[in-house]
Amino acid sequence: MKADVEVAANGASAPAQASPAPATGDQEVPAFRGAGGGGGGKGETTTVELTSTQKVIARRMAESKATVPDFQVRTEADVTDLLALRKQMKAARESAPSVNDFVVKACGLALREHPRANGAYKDGAFELYGRVNVGVAVAGEGTLVVPTIFDADAQPVTAISQATRALAGRVRDGSITPPELSGGTFTVSNLGMFGVTSFTAVINPGQAAILAVGAAVQRPTLDARGALTTRSLMDLSLACDHRILYGADAAQFLARVRERLEAPLALLV
Repeated sequence: MKADVEVAANGASAPAQASPAPATGDQEVPAFRGAGGGGGGKGETTTVELTSTQKVIARRMAESKATVPDFQVRTEADVTDLLALRKQMKAARESAPSVNDFVVKACGLALREHPRANGAYKDGAFELYGRVNVGVAVAGEGTLVVPTIFDADAQPVTAISQATRALAGRVRDGSITPPELSGGTFTVSNLGMFGVTSFTAVINPGQAAILAVGAAVQRPTLDARGALTTRSLMDLSLACDHRILYGADAAQFLARVRERLEAPLALLV
């Protein structure tokens, strides 16, 4: 305070500190700690430094949430026939494409039909990409990276499956290369293998949308004749950049993805 400086300049002792006032209801009172060290404390805190990859993820996700005016549209796809087809394929060969491989293929075809979903908003203009490159979110050791399936609209599901398995393996052993993580025009994030039925994903900057895929769940429904039956339904949630995709655009794109998944034989062609 000014008075302390003046006292020090005159060589005198600093004035005695006033006794603290009794605590009132407006002041913070230390939390009570009972036996066993409980109370409001956080315990021992450990600071963990981020890896370079985690720093990039943190920066890009913060950039997305701060700059992208996003919205979500949701639907359910009846994947009963898709699961039956996979069962037949697994019986006929050692490995079969996963449900997510079919989702990537369905998105690739739908993106070719809906160019704005395969683009981005940048500097007051729409950038529409010529190639359909679908990124697939893969969990690594303490991180999340998105390797790219290039030309997903033109590749057969079996080729997408082989590429996805190889890329996921390189993510987990740390041998993935920067070119394999670049060039994505759209992203698919699937948490169905963890039992998650529905979630909302964060858009990758430089893309118009990201599709969140949940687990297929048996639910009661009515068939074409009105009879009660059970079908495998899978939640699809599309997060969109509202600067380039509007509600009707997003709904039409998502409906096309659903239609493709509900006619899985056509995805094998």
